[in-house]
Amino acid sequence: MDNLEVIKLLNLDFKGELEATMLYTYNAFIIDDCEISRLIEGAAADEMRHMWWLADLITKRGGRPSMEHGKIEYMEEDVKEALRVQIQKETEGIRKYEKHVKLIDDEEVVGVLRHIIDEEKRHRKEFKEKLEKLK
Repeated sequence: MDNLEVIKLLNLDFKGELEATMLYTYNAFIIDDCEISRLIEGAAADEMRHMWWLADLITKRGGRPSMEHGKIEYMEEDVKEALRVQIQKETEGIRKYEKHVKLIDDEEVVGVLRHIIDEEKRHRKEFKEKLEKLK
């Protein structure tokens, strides 16, 4: 896979992290449950860190990170629904990253993506645990 294709995939990943950062930050602001709010705030910070890692990979390969994002469905104060959406987002992100790991033959990129996958799996697990406690 050539550099332009790698940059294109990394920018798709960057877009997902940007959207997650925005959604999770908003949810952390509006959720009254302090324990859940802080968990989501921590995940938002992780997603922002993933953006930095992806931006570094993109710029090292001659690209520029795209700040474009899709429509973000911000939640109201339904904590259970917010957690369900976040679990879904993490699952979609994991699948996308796993697909990209199979397509990209750049050792540095694959190493970073695998690390991000591990963190996304942790987020998903933590969100699932909080949702189960609320049921």
